[in-house]
Amino acid sequence: MSNAGRVSLKDRVILITGASRGIGREIAVRCAREGAKIAIAAKTEDPDDKLPGTIYSVAEEISAAGSQALALKVDVRDEGQIQSMVKKTIESFGHIDVLINNAGAISLTSTLETSAKRFDLMHQINQRATFLCCQAAMPYLAKSNNPHILNISPPISLEPHWFKDHLAYTMSKYGMSMVTLGLAAEFRKSGIAVNSLWPKRVIATAAIKMLMGEAGTRTARKPAIMADAAYFVLTSQSRDCTGNFFLDEEVLAQNGITKFTQYASPGGGKAAFDLYVKPE
Repeated sequence: MSNAGRVSLKDRVILITGASRGIGREIAVRCAREGAKIAIAAKTEDPDDKLPGTIYSVAEEISAAGSQALALKVDVRDEGQIQSMVKKTIESFGHIDVLINNAGAISLTSTLETSAKRFDLMHQINQRATFLCCQAAMPYLAKSNNPHILNISPPISLEPHWFKDHLAYTMSKYGMSMVTLGLAAEFRKSGIAVNSLWPKRVIATAAIKMLMGEAGTRTARKPAIMADAAYFVLTSQSRDCTGNFFLDEEVLAQNGITKFTQYASPGGGKAAFDLYVKPE
């Protein structure tokens, strides 16, 4: 992926799920700075001291960046709410150019420790919602001159190592990636790009704090690295960039960014390799 023929994000409409915090929020604000109009879809509308970020706080950040925002309270487990999310985005902005499936649920539990409720939650949000959001947005993306779907999901590997400790979670995340694989092939002739993006090293998000504690986030990278990588994917020519499973570092390196110190956490330690990335 090179800088040749890059497409501006100015006035393009981007719909992002799970955009009230973390990677989703970072991508939203990054794209807003480039002039994109952002539909922020997430469940959180009331502030929480333990889990900062709401659809409205992100909307304020987007406005401060000089762009337009639409805050949408959405539970992506509900098909009706997904349909309404897309409808309201069209009513507000007139079109959709980009869909980013970022909403996710995680539980790194073994088979015997994974309840049916937790299993269902991960598959409803990670796999099912990704499929349904793509399905609902596809007719409108087809009208864009540079349509993109970006799923925040990992490259697929069938090595047992990635399954043995947290089978249910891996199944659900690979389900997202299978959506990328299938839709990229199905809609290639239509010019709709469908790609996945995953961090090479751990990103400081609420999920990582929950799993690794405060110490884990102090050495994790800032979400800005994922936002910058997403920018390069979304500004590529859709007909020339589809069916890929990108890692953030690789995208940046292909675009001339090979030093990543600006993304280091204040803790200063080297971030560990993320899940589904084999250590070098």
